[in-house]
Amino acid sequence: MQQSQDVFEYKFQVLESDLDSFGHVNNANYLRLFENARWDLMTSRGYTMKEVHERQIGPVVLEISMKFKRELKNREHVVIRSHVLQHAGKITTLRQIMINEKGEEACVADFVFGLFDLKARKLIDYTPEWNHVLGL
Repeated sequence: MQQSQDVFEYKFQVLESDLDSFGHVNNANYLRLFENARWDLMTSRGYTMKEVHERQIGPVVLEISMKFKRELKNREHVVIRSHVLQHAGKITTLRQIMINEKGEEACVADFVFGLFDLKARKLIDYTPEWNHVLGL
């Protein structure tokens, strides 16, 4: 089982469209924000949407676990830190942590995923490019 010390940071500002009627980030929007961070990680390491379409290979989420610890409010500056928590065989757990302006954990999420072959319709072994994306 592998774990990566490679931590990727994605910064954003909470916007009005992220909020619910209580004035904090809507729970469904956390998933979107975490996904934005994952796409930024992939893109910054050369695995873009174009690569997914050309290779017909991309990540597929199998399981999600989220813990909400502190609220995030309008116009707050936030950083998402992403790193491989564990990797074994065809399955990886990526931990993503949202940190508020005070440096506190606002949300911790674990995403279990694999690399999916769109033609064969099954999980495949990781390619060298995908290992690079994950810092393995």
